[in-house]
Amino acid sequence: MFRYLFPLLLIAAPAAAQQEDEQLWLQTNGTIAIGDREKVTLEGIGRFSDRAEGFAHAEAGALFTHTTESGIELSIGYRHVEDWNKGVRLPNEERLRQMILVPLGSGFSGRLRTEQRFNSLGGAVGLRVRPRLAFDTPLNDSGLKLFATQEHFWNVNTTSWGQRGGYERMRNAVGISLPLIGKVRGEIGYLNQYRFGRDGRRDQMDHAATFTLAFNVASFSGSGD
Repeated sequence: MFRYLFPLLLIAAPAAAQQEDEQLWLQTNGTIAIGDREKVTLEGIGRFSDRAEGFAHAEAGALFTHTTESGIELSIGYRHVEDWNKGVRLPNEERLRQMILVPLGSGFSGRLRTEQRFNSLGGAVGLRVRPRLAFDTPLNDSGLKLFATQEHFWNVNTTSWGQRGGYERMRNAVGISLPLIGKVRGEIGYLNQYRFGRDGRRDQMDHAATFTLAFNVASFSGSGD
């Protein structure tokens, strides 16, 4: 089945008249089990951009997840977001988010994320929907895995601080995941992000090298993951 998904991850919108940017995305996640079916994940994100001439984006947040008996994950969370352009700090953003992740079988899963965006410039709350399809499969018996994802961004409304309603962008990613030390896993990948131009602006394509560290901490009750 993966042979049908993989081409979709490599196909981006036409390259004509687009701008491009080289980026580095770093992320760390720490997950703590707080019950048989509940967990809390703490997240930190940092991104560098050639266009912004250095450090460009940071996020910090938390996510609470309940897993049903059928394996469906229901999550609610919060993120604080900061942006910079050439060393100048831009207006910040607070996000509330809700997610549902459904295993689809054969290594596939579907996730739907909804977000409420609060910008420091004020104005209306930005509503956004982000559906994502993911695939992963083991490559050997030592925990090495291949993963691939495709995600779409749809803005439900238009706000005075800059969100424009409609289909905004897509992300395609592919990489490998591997065990490191103990319950720590690492991910190395490539992500292609395509933003569609609005109001006469050119389309934007971002090429990002991605690195993630994920820590699974023992449960508070001592029962492990």
